[in-house]
Amino acid sequence: MDDKLKIKVTIGDRVYPLTIKSEGEEEGIRKAVKKINDLIRKFEENYEVRDKQDVLAMCALQFASLQEVKSIYNEQDAHKIENKLKEMSAILDTHL
Repeated sequence: MDDKLKIKVTIGDRVYPLTIKSEGEEEGIRKAVKKINDLIRKFEENYEVRDKQDVLAMCALQFASLQEVKSIYNEQDAHKIENKLKEMSAILDTHL
C-alpha cells in the first residue's frame, strides 16, 4: 500500500503543497518549517532586509553551514574513535 499524505506548509508567507510518505515524515517537515520561519523572523528583526529572497538565502546558508560543521566534527570523531580502537587492539595483542 502506497499511502501518501498531501500537506501544505507555509515558509516566509508562501504556501507550498507537499506530498509525503508518512505521518512521521510530516512531523519532521513541520519542525523544519518552524525552524526556518523562526530564523526568518530573527533575521528580519535583527537586520535591515530589503527582500525576502535575502532572508531565505541567509537561512539556507545558516542551515547548510551547520550541517557541514556537524559533518566535519563527525569525521574527526570517527578518526579519534578508530585510532583509540587501534591502540586498544595493540595493547590487547601484546597481552595475549
